[in-house]
Amino acid sequence: MTQSAPHLPIVGTSRFPSIPLPPRAGAGLKTEHVDAILADDYQIGFLEVHAENFMGDGGPAHRALAAIRERFALSIHGVGLSIGSEGGISSEHLERLARVVERYEPAMVSEHLAWSSHDAGYFNDLLPVPYNAETLERVVSHVGQIQDRLKRPILIENPSTYVAFEQTTMSETDFIREIARKSGCGLLLDVNNVFVSATNHGWKPMHYMRDFPLELVEEIHLAGHAEDVDDEGDPLLIDAHDRPVADAVWKLYEIVISQAGAIPTLVEWDNDVPEWPVLRREAQLADAILARLGPASLLGSRHAAE
Repeated sequence: MTQSAPHLPIVGTSRFPSIPLPPRAGAGLKTEHVDAILADDYQIGFLEVHAENFMGDGGPAHRALAAIRERFALSIHGVGLSIGSEGGISSEHLERLARVVERYEPAMVSEHLAWSSHDAGYFNDLLPVPYNAETLERVVSHVGQIQDRLKRPILIENPSTYVAFEQTTMSETDFIREIARKSGCGLLLDVNNVFVSATNHGWKPMHYMRDFPLELVEEIHLAGHAEDVDDEGDPLLIDAHDRPVADAVWKLYEIVISQAGAIPTLVEWDNDVPEWPVLRREAQLADAILARLGPASLLGSRHAAE
């Protein structure tokens, strides 16, 4: 396996010019919102799509995405590569992803630190992996394979988790840091996932954030979560993506931006999708935090470096 270096040139056959993600808020693109987005006086910072929804060759979905890509920066988020799987990456799925990337020239391509396939079976979920040396080498190898085919670095997203493994020998933050160091990939920090996992496992989200390599984060995700209880009556949070971002997650996000500066931030809302103005309002809340806290943090970092 040839490890990919960061900042590889973006190549492909797309007719779209390369547009980097601005340090603003974006939203997950839903086809029912396309007309409203194109007609809106408010220019959203960027849009993100799930790659698997665009792996066909044509049709209304591609026409809608092409119209969006003419005007907005784009991020592509994969949910099906199963980079933690013991069975390896599906070469057919990777080829389909590569065609989508070459067609639309997104600013970012990201995937989950999870697995969702075994042998010929696929699961409609993003399942966790144990954090140990064996899993690390497997994930690094898979990330390298993806980056070699796409000819660019990708971003890896921290998961929301509900169980822990006896086989785990590393912290999640150390595991993610080593993936980036060994493969040259960047990181996607999902702040809601941090809060969900912290609640479910009984640890403090700020302890996690203090050890997370924020300097490697190139995109942030925010989303809503559902509240439940487990069989013992303890709080259980579900990464539902079906409601507004919770106040506690906004507060955690503010801390991250005050420390790391303005990082492109996506608001995810994938279930019980509301009308566009509701999702736009969530993005505007993130934009306000980026404008208020991001530039000051970046200025402070430059002065500290001097």
